[in-house]
Amino acid sequence: MANKKYTKEELAGFYRTMTRIRAFEEKAAECFTKGMLAGNIHLSIGQEAAAAGAFAAMQPQDYFTSTHRGHGHAIARGMDSKLAMAELFGKKTGYCKGKGGSMHIADMAKMNHLGANGIVGAGQAISAGSALASKIAGDDSVTVGCFGDGSTNEGTFHESLNMAAAWKLPVVWFIENNCYGVSTEIHRVTNTPDLAPRAAAYGVPYAVVDGTNPTEVYETMLTAMEHARSGKGPYVVEAKVYRYQGHYCGDPAVYRPAEYMENALQNDAIEKLGRRLLEAGATQEELDAMKQAADEEMTAAVQFAVDSDYPDPAEATTDMYASDNERCVAR
Repeated sequence: MANKKYTKEELAGFYRTMTRIRAFEEKAAECFTKGMLAGNIHLSIGQEAAAAGAFAAMQPQDYFTSTHRGHGHAIARGMDSKLAMAELFGKKTGYCKGKGGSMHIADMAKMNHLGANGIVGAGQAISAGSALASKIAGDDSVTVGCFGDGSTNEGTFHESLNMAAAWKLPVVWFIENNCYGVSTEIHRVTNTPDLAPRAAAYGVPYAVVDGTNPTEVYETMLTAMEHARSGKGPYVVEAKVYRYQGHYCGDPAVYRPAEYMENALQNDAIEKLGRRLLEAGATQEELDAMKQAADEEMTAAVQFAVDSDYPDPAEATTDMYASDNERCVAR
């Protein structure tokens, strides 16, 4: 598919997803800055193309795990922005009834979302377990495990990848490499230019892609998903992306050289895809309309969150633990 010519409609689908992600994150940042949200939030502004491309390659029966920087993944999978924003606000109308917050959005009912996770690297073992459940059940599902560059230095990455390789589990590891684990530049703590080649140590195929190009990510993920779904075991995809903000909203990121953001803005994925859309026959008015629709959607999501009630303190421990779901070992 490397030479595939995308139609205006196909490119517009990616563009719509990417503008929705950015609009959600910008509204969340605005609310956080105004003191409307408690706790920290971690934004994926700049990483929109990676999520849009990766999740377009998934099928309805597929599962995924996410990270502390996971709003974009959920939006790309079809998240209801109102329920997500309400969760950030800690309101009972949120995905987790206001008890999970920004870093723990989950939705098995619609998205097969096994949950975002505030612990670096923790989702990798969960995604391996999900893939094992799929192999046992024979449900033709692939689990996509999303995580950042820093977590590839965690033991869970190597342990889970080794197990997935040995048992040929249907899982795709999706690394969004923005080069910074909090404030640590990844090449200060690794000895390879890329991270995905670590998969070779376990006999697992891998690919490194431009994470600012949604169609390149999409095509590579299609290959990876088919590999895993056909019973050949795991696949590792590394998308090179840029993290526009610091580690968390409000982090000035003074630890990064000026060149980082200069390169990031020169490679803004939304702007680059916009130019491709114009070449494919779209008008600037159409692009502006998609951005406006995304902004209006997220404005409405904020208002929904503001208008929603907080959960009853008496229900503080309700829904905190469950063992009766069909994918749980303890029945």
